[in-house]
Parts: sequence; structure tokens; C-alpha cells
Amino acid sequence: MSNHLPHIIPALPPQAEDVLAAAQITREYYAEVRSRNEFAQYCQWYHATAAANRHDLQKMRGELNIFAWFRR
Repeated sequence: MSNHLPHIIPALPPQAEDVLAAAQITREYYAEVRSRNEFAQYCQWYHATAAANRHDLQKMRGELNIFAWFRR
């Protein structure tokens, strides 16, 4: 049965294969660009969150530690 497939489904002309290959490469390129942009946005968010956490930590270190009274 598989011997009859080439007769049933004709092969694509060479031009169509080139167009499909170019379309696939274009899709992969834009997927890579999107992935890198998302990663860059994540890195910016991470650094901003880390800076805010460091600021909060410094602020908390300067505050009075009420919980230390209960541990005694």
C-alpha cells in the first residue's frame, strides 16, 4: 500500500518547498525573538523586584524588632 502513495500524493514542486522552508525559518526566527524579549522582560522584572526587596530589608533592619521580646 505504501508503494502507491507517491502516485496518490504528488510531490511539491521545488519552488513550493523553498517557500515552505523560508516560512518555517521565518516562524522559528520570530519565535526566538519573542522568547528573548520575554526573557529580557523577566530579567528586568527580577532585578526591579530584587532591588525593592533589598530596600525593604534595609528598612526592616532599622525598625524595632517586637518579636524578639516574645522569644525571651
